[in-house]
Amino acid sequence: MPKRLTIIGSGPSGLTAAIYAARANMEPLLFEGFQKGGMPGGQLMITSEVENFPGFPEGILGPQLMSNMREQAIKHGTSVLMEDIEEVDLNTYPFTLKSISGETYSTDSLIIATGATARRLPLDSEKRLWGKGISACAVCDGALPAFRNKELAVIGGGDTALEEALHLTQFASKVYIIHRRDELRASKVMQKRVLTHPKIQILWNKVVEEFIGETQLSSLILRDTATSETSELSVVGAFEAIGHVPNTGFLNGQLEVDELGYIKTVPGSTKTSIEGVFASGDVQDHQFRQAVTAAGSGCMAATEAERWLQERAGL
Repeated sequence: MPKRLTIIGSGPSGLTAAIYAARANMEPLLFEGFQKGGMPGGQLMITSEVENFPGFPEGILGPQLMSNMREQAIKHGTSVLMEDIEEVDLNTYPFTLKSISGETYSTDSLIIATGATARRLPLDSEKRLWGKGISACAVCDGALPAFRNKELAVIGGGDTALEEALHLTQFASKVYIIHRRDELRASKVMQKRVLTHPKIQILWNKVVEEFIGETQLSSLILRDTATSETSELSVVGAFEAIGHVPNTGFLNGQLEVDELGYIKTVPGSTKTSIEGVFASGDVQDHQFRQAVTAAGSGCMAATEAERWLQERAGL
């Protein structure tokens, strides 16, 4: 017998959807992933202190928050499998899913909450100091005590990079934007705001060659793309804003996506281009990318899936 609801993804969105669906007696099956698109629990598993998730005035460690949400989902009746889904067939009903171990599953409705993976610099020193001064989210981490009134860097040249730099000016003493070219890719409005901001300095034609620090980031080694000369920049925080990749490869183009590859949903809804299939969290949101917004859309997806199944049963 097919499951009534299957959820792919175990970040804030997938686990919130599981909690709501389980409490509605839908007995959801959740694939939390294993290797593809990051680790089980999503990007919060590599985030240290989370200070902006409601209900935790003293903050909470990212892995602990995800552990709490997973435990809550299981407590209410969610079945969790540590498996990657390799492919799905959304052209037949019930929908079928195939895991990386070769098992096949059938489901009446599906929530895709696989998130997006931040593009990162392919440096050993980056991996070693990730979460120790290096982050991919200034909104998430920029207000941490370790960064307040200190010099920080943002790597990138698009709208996201400039937005992150402007956000950091609320806390930092100075913000450097490190850009590999001699002109920005961002919109003219964002460029004007950055270029006229007294706390922001753009370092043109620069790329990061190395992150320096023993247990915490202390500086960056930069290479000039025009002259190949290297220099050292002292900063205690570096925020990579070089884009995200939505984790949708397993869909094999069966759902409609936007120009950036994110799943398209009906405005104000989590409904996708196929009835009975819903998308929530960062896999369909490239604007906010926050744990709390992902959790909110997970709630929406579970509620919409329940209503859709009820309407279908009533036909």
